[in-house]
Amino acid sequence: MAEVATRTLLGREELESLVGLALDEAGNLGVDQAEVVVSQDSGLSTTARLGDVESLEFTNDRGIGITVYKDSCKGSASTSDVSPAAIREAVAKACSFASLTASDPHSGLADLELMCTEILDLDLDHPWAIDADQAIELAIECEGAALGYDKRIENSEGATVSTNRGSRAYGNTHGFVGSYSRTSHSVTCVVLAESGGTMQRDYHYTASRDPQDLDDVLSVGEMAARKTIGRLGAIKIKTVDAPVLYIPELARGFIGHAIGAIAGGSQYRRSSFLLGAVGEKIFPDFVQILERPHLAKAMSSASYDAEGVTTYDRDIVADGVLQGYVLSSYSARRLGLETTANAGGTQNLIVEGGDKDQAQLLSEMGNGFLVEELIGQGVNAVTGDYSRGAVGHWVENGEIQHAVDEVTIAGNLRDLYQRIVAIGSDRDIRGGIRCGSLLVEKMTIAGA
Repeated sequence: MAEVATRTLLGREELESLVGLALDEAGNLGVDQAEVVVSQDSGLSTTARLGDVESLEFTNDRGIGITVYKDSCKGSASTSDVSPAAIREAVAKACSFASLTASDPHSGLADLELMCTEILDLDLDHPWAIDADQAIELAIECEGAALGYDKRIENSEGATVSTNRGSRAYGNTHGFVGSYSRTSHSVTCVVLAESGGTMQRDYHYTASRDPQDLDDVLSVGEMAARKTIGRLGAIKIKTVDAPVLYIPELARGFIGHAIGAIAGGSQYRRSSFLLGAVGEKIFPDFVQILERPHLAKAMSSASYDAEGVTTYDRDIVADGVLQGYVLSSYSARRLGLETTANAGGTQNLIVEGGDKDQAQLLSEMGNGFLVEELIGQGVNAVTGDYSRGAVGHWVENGEIQHAVDEVTIAGNLRDLYQRIVAIGSDRDIRGGIRCGSLLVEKMTIAGA
């Protein structure tokens, strides 16, 4: 494999010094407040298809973004050139833009007293010492395990091995400067199977901060094949109202619609089906949704949010009742509230489950639909109307009977959330929302 020329990676101290340079320049230009973020990402991604290399990509990106505030007017600029001259030019551009924007009394930095004073070691930085040849070998092994699993696996969209390390420094004119590095690694495999003139596809993946925590590549390939074979013989069922069980990967998205609805932007724009819902019982009594920003190695852990505000544990939903919104300083001011340290999003939402795994929930469901893939974007964030194309398996007497495709599951989220009857113990930790399988008592399943 040929050598690939890469730029020298900057350390966190160097990134913080660039933040300081930009803030000093903003101060020299007479702004009221300023904030700066400098980021650097490096990584490797390769895809093998049908036993050969299909793509190989190296990443080494840098960038700096500057936002200034003057007389309640905001201006922003960014550049991928982090030389001192380019940074000074970007600061000047941001100041120029601020002179052209309308005044907004809600704009500005988060309050000084909310700034993070202790940056925790959350064990997020675990570089993978893997080169291109090794990544290619792993991708080929992963796909090979899938292709060799069953003779009905006839084609592949490939297996991909990816590794990334990102470093980010943030600072503002309150005197806060912080930085961290975090890694993410993944292995994904997508294959296709054919039987009776019908073709099906499915995939499987593993992802983690630490490469030591990844599933074995052979097991990833075999699981992708097993899931794909399981889709063969899919039929379209008749329209029926029946229970629906979401697998964990989809359950977190189902819950995610509620999190989007309680985000500050949705609330102050009045574009939410959960408008003004704090204090309301939007889920059954057993549902608890906890935010835990300081979990070691987790995918959304952070000591501070995108504005430098200290993150903290809180219960967003307790006993089914919404306790608060998801707010940045700007959306909080628009609502007359205080930021919840969620500029940039939530950090590690945990949807607490019971002691039953997916097999036990299937038994509890009896007859119904196990949803394993959703298609389309049919969710109205204003009304809560929910309609998604779905693929999965039909279940009778707690046992999977046959694959199902070309159906739509529908309802209104306000109603569907109240119909949640169980959440499983099989929690998926590969994303920012950790949730197990989720059973909804009844939904409309539109088929033939």
